[in-house]
Amino acid sequence: MSQFLLSTYASEGEVPGAPRTPAEMETFMKRVAALEAEMDESGTFVFGGALHGPDASTVVRASKGDVLMTDGPFVEAKEHIAGFYIINADDLDAALAWARKVVDAIDHPIEV
Repeated sequence: MSQFLLSTYASEGEVPGAPRTPAEMETFMKRVAALEAEMDESGTFVFGGALHGPDASTVVRASKGDVLMTDGPFVEAKEHIAGFYIINADDLDAALAWARKVVDAIDHPIEV
């Protein structure tokens, strides 16, 4: 069994699958909870989470024998990783099947 990264990307200010009303938020959270329960019960789920936007990042790098820390993203990009799952799957086809389920739950593209 191998591990796969299922990641979703967002543009600045965008939240994948962001509900707009309390009712939409409740429906969204039920879909995600059901997906994660299915992953957990099948032994697929390893770890997952949503991430802060790039404005919350700090870059840590080596610089002339010292460590330099700067605010902000390392690269300028239109999109950033917004969230992810690390899963166990027998092969790429199985990982892609789980990616389809994640897309259904969050209504946002997933990269495997």
